[in-house]
Amino acid sequence: MIFIENEGITDPHTNLALEEYALRHFDEAKNYLLFYINEPSIIIGRNQNTLEEINHEYVEEKGIHVVRRISGGGAVYHDHGNLNFSFITDYDKESLNNFKKFTGPVIKVLQDMGVDAEMSGRNDILAHGKKISGNAQFSSTRRMFSHGTLLYDSDLSEVGKALQVKMSKIASKGHKSVRSRVANITEFLDSPPPIETFRSQVLHGLYANRPDFSTYHLTDEEWEGVFQLRDRKYGTWDWNYGHSPKFNIQRNRRFPIGEIDLRLDVEKGMIKNMKIYGDFFGKEPVHTLEERFKNRRYHPEDIKKAMEGVDVEMYFGKIDPKDFTDLVYGADE
Repeated sequence: MIFIENEGITDPHTNLALEEYALRHFDEAKNYLLFYINEPSIIIGRNQNTLEEINHEYVEEKGIHVVRRISGGGAVYHDHGNLNFSFITDYDKESLNNFKKFTGPVIKVLQDMGVDAEMSGRNDILAHGKKISGNAQFSSTRRMFSHGTLLYDSDLSEVGKALQVKMSKIASKGHKSVRSRVANITEFLDSPPPIETFRSQVLHGLYANRPDFSTYHLTDEEWEGVFQLRDRKYGTWDWNYGHSPKFNIQRNRRFPIGEIDLRLDVEKGMIKNMKIYGDFFGKEPVHTLEERFKNRRYHPEDIKKAMEGVDVEMYFGKIDPKDFTDLVYGADE
């Protein structure tokens, strides 16, 4: 495995562009590891409605970056106290949504430091019952990455101020506040070092007993490719916020794989537009599923026809197809 040096860049637009560039352009015969630390920012999941996830006035006032990533999952807050990691490897179906495979080495490093870390739920790392890491994944046809954030010494008071956490998510966790569910790794260390030292310790731990470890520095041409991707995608309003179509029907439900939030624009009984939001994980982009419903009757028969031949798990993860069709048109729970 090769470590990609991001040269100390803390701009989240550039770091997310670097991650995607490496996924799509680096040697497919090799596996890579990327670390990055971002300036204060909210990183939005691929399928989320940005304006409903953030405290817009607070974000504007504080100059917090808002950037959408290409992986699924929920919105997270980053600052200089977060260490973010990304494993870039070949894609295989067994690895997709197998967060334990990628977080296992990180958990072992934390345990070796004296942190009682463990995998919990679908994509979290906990210490003493509190979340210290959230993880997400993205896959192309041949390659994938599994990435996560390590809350090391983050300003946790900013999480609740910058994010508008939905009550359904709080209720599903069984806790009353965001702050009560998360913790910094420094809280579990006797003498916590600066985050730069922690970064080095994690890197050393991940590559212990790996004689093939090496560090890669991007060429000027590769950096130019990263900056172009940043400017045309991650630095744009359309990508980070996007246009929310008008709708007159909203249906949402929280499943074990995450929340699915449907918005439908129905005119004279016909579906004119559908938008799917949520913090679920899936391989295929949901817009291809949305297109299947356009110009169909908002009627159970047409909903079932739209779903014929659809592998729902590829869009949302492990979910019963009937649960999804019932969500589109069925009885509310």
